[in-house]
Amino acid sequence: MEAQDLNKPTNDGAGLNSDNQAENTPASNTPENEVPTPTESSTPEAAATDEPATETPQEEAIKLEPVDHIMLTKEELVKRLKSVLKDFPVEKIKEEVEAIKSAFYKKHAAEVEDLKRKFIESGEQEENFEAPADTFEVELKAYLKEFKERKAEFNKRLEEEKATNLQAKLDVIEGIKELINGQESLNETFQHFRELQEKWRNIGTIPQNRVHDLWETYNHTIENFYSYIKINKELRDLDLKKNREAKIELCEKAEKLLLEPTIVKAFKTLQKYHEQWREIGPVPREEKEEIWARFKEATSKINKRHQEYFEGLKDQLQKNLDAKTELCEKAEALSALELHSPKDWEAKSKELIELQTIWKTIGFAPKKDNNRIYERFRTACDSFFNNKRQFFKSYKSEQTENLQLKTELCIQAENMKDSTDWKRTTDEFVRIQKKWKEIGPVPRKQSDAIWKRFRTACDAFFDHKKKFFSKKDESQEENLKLKEALIEEVKVFEPSDNAEDNFQKLQDYQHRWNEIGHVPIKDKDRVNQEFRNHINKYFDNLNLNEFEKNVEKFRNKIENYKTEHADDRLTQERNKIINKLKQLENDITVWENNIGFFAKSKKSDALVRDFQHKIETGRRNIKLLNKKLDMLEDMD
Repeated sequence: MEAQDLNKPTNDGAGLNSDNQAENTPASNTPENEVPTPTESSTPEAAATDEPATETPQEEAIKLEPVDHIMLTKEELVKRLKSVLKDFPVEKIKEEVEAIKSAFYKKHAAEVEDLKRKFIESGEQEENFEAPADTFEVELKAYLKEFKERKAEFNKRLEEEKATNLQAKLDVIEGIKELINGQESLNETFQHFRELQEKWRNIGTIPQNRVHDLWETYNHTIENFYSYIKINKELRDLDLKKNREAKIELCEKAEKLLLEPTIVKAFKTLQKYHEQWREIGPVPREEKEEIWARFKEATSKINKRHQEYFEGLKDQLQKNLDAKTELCEKAEALSALELHSPKDWEAKSKELIELQTIWKTIGFAPKKDNNRIYERFRTACDSFFNNKRQFFKSYKSEQTENLQLKTELCIQAENMKDSTDWKRTTDEFVRIQKKWKEIGPVPRKQSDAIWKRFRTACDAFFDHKKKFFSKKDESQEENLKLKEALIEEVKVFEPSDNAEDNFQKLQDYQHRWNEIGHVPIKDKDRVNQEFRNHINKYFDNLNLNEFEKNVEKFRNKIENYKTEHADDRLTQERNKIINKLKQLENDITVWENNIGFFAKSKKSDALVRDFQHKIETGRRNIKLLNKKLDMLEDMD
């Protein structure tokens, strides 16, 4: 009990004196309780609230274990939401529910976008796409609805409770007023007064818009009570002592908050201590300033830490904004690229997805910039993927044309696969294979099938060819041995005195040579040249005129071409002879004209004889060339 001198009309304990009046008034109305706090513009943590600033032991006991929601599957997110609704009070899980909802719909949106992309790439029209029903989304919506209903019910109860608390505090004020007019003894009256004060402290929060007026009324009523009741000095001193002990305890608690590692938690707890400070009555006057200075010093230090924390947070938010701005610039650069192949699009898509992954690891930007920078990044991403969709729409049309071209090549390959015209068909296969490579890609669904069809036809021909020539190689080795044996036989040939008999034997060697088949290509030129050299040497020694020797040598040469199936070389030889014939005929015409010109001159006999010799030689050569041409014609 506080005591007051009944003969001295002082208000030390009643709160009427200017020095002590602040003891029973809210902190906002007294210098002792003016605690500097960050403004609302500097940090959202400074916003006023009716709810307790710190967690009670019971609240800490039900605290959720943190998880990385983005790492959970949709099924796991739904199960977690169900568990949270079941095991935790609805007023404590708002942030968790929002986090689960955000993570779920990010995954859901990504899955729908992927399904749409595959739907479009499969050849369907984008407007025909319809996302399939998601059972997990149905469950999630049901639990979100339950949460919303329970939250609404809780808010309703909270408002009702605040209204009840308001009425209860108004009843306490009325109770104090009634004590003033009561007929009880002083001790009983003061005891009832303390009971009403305790009741006041135990009443919960009230509507925020009534807090200030209610405190004004409450303090005014207490002042009136102290003015009316002449508390004796003994009771007053006891009351001041209790108040002193309570405020020193609050000073100690505030000082311990300086060691609290969580700055925001320390700040919120301090607000609760200030609420308690306001509700504690006055202390002895001689200690009032000292106790308040102690509490104020701890308050100032905590507020300074809190202010520095949010200033550092501002710096971090600005760094986050700078990092996100850089990501926006990179995303915009990607969206501005002109890409011309699916490979390029896929590579750049991976780069953009990597930027999106990095974006998720960066924290919030300043509040005024957060939505703007997010819209900028999302716009760049949307632009990139819209361009990608447009590319693949036109790319699909081009792929369809490519499929038609490759189908035509398949038909050509299938028509040639059984051919035995090895050289011509091989050249044609090489040509269409080169053309195949020049044609662009086809729709993915047909890619493997059309390639398998083309390759099957190509492989069929080349396998057939390989088998043919593997058998042919064996016979060629045997032919080589036969031709080398024939060369040895020609080497030891000894001509007789009978030129006609020698000529017949040489022709017989040629026929035998021509009847032997192909030899390995690496030995062909060697053995042919060696055989011709020996045969031609014998022909040169025969008593044949030059015309006959040239005819027989040519016959030997083209017989080798025929044996080798060298049609191209025979054609080249025919064209060569025809060109020589034309040239000789032109030359003879010129020479004959020149003779006519020089014949008119008496001093040109030598020139005329020279031209006549050229004309005779040219006509002999024409005869030889015509003979060779006839031989080629006979071979056809």
